[in-house]
Amino acid sequence: MPRSRLLSRAAIVLAPLLAIAPGATAAWAQSPPASSAPPPAAGEASKPDMAPAPATTPAAPPPANPAPATPKPATPPAASVPATPQSVQADDPFGEEIVLAPKQMLIYSGTAAWDSAFETLMDAFKTLTAFLDKQGIRPSGNPMIVYTSTDDSGFTFQAEFPVDQEPKNLGKNMSVGKSPDGKALKFVHRGSYDNMDNTYEAITNHLDDKKLEARDLFIEEYVTDPLKTEEDKLVINVYVPLK
Repeated sequence: MPRSRLLSRAAIVLAPLLAIAPGATAAWAQSPPASSAPPPAAGEASKPDMAPAPATTPAAPPPANPAPATPKPATPPAASVPATPQSVQADDPFGEEIVLAPKQMLIYSGTAAWDSAFETLMDAFKTLTAFLDKQGIRPSGNPMIVYTSTDDSGFTFQAEFPVDQEPKNLGKNMSVGKSPDGKALKFVHRGSYDNMDNTYEAITNHLDDKKLEARDLFIEEYVTDPLKTEEDKLVINVYVPLK
């Protein structure tokens, strides 16, 4: 995968289980043997002034209607946790095989650093949106980002809007072309752009498990409008074209 920063392997460290040793039984906790006085010597009479041992008081009988034991309060159920992007994503297709059809796209080409990636991509979308508004052209589908190369510091990209008619008087860094086509795998990410690392890690693991080889590009289709949707509520389809 070309998105090297996001697709690097993360080491999984498992915390060791702590073995709890059973406590040793204290010697004083053991039941001591019943104490008994030594028997008198043979022929020795009991002393008359010795008070006889008091009779053992019998245990009181249990009450006829014993009070019921107070039950322990039941453990309250765990509070329900609202659905997170990860739990919702589990219901989405992950690694679905599809065939991408080429579409006519208005394209803005640019570069970005990883530290300001989302802001740079949104600026590209704003530039394309303003250009199409001036020409009275409405996009015919969802905007896309096509990553054409990456390294540790940043990446090159194409921000694309599908259009049914060809725009005129293109601005700087703009062109009209076709979107990538052919066999691909579809994945879904829900949440902010900054939290896509886990999604790309899962994609990498999926490709390794299936022994699949990807082309040197990948595509993000923004299902929710990235200019109007809160970043943590984004829904992004990730397409991985296969060789």
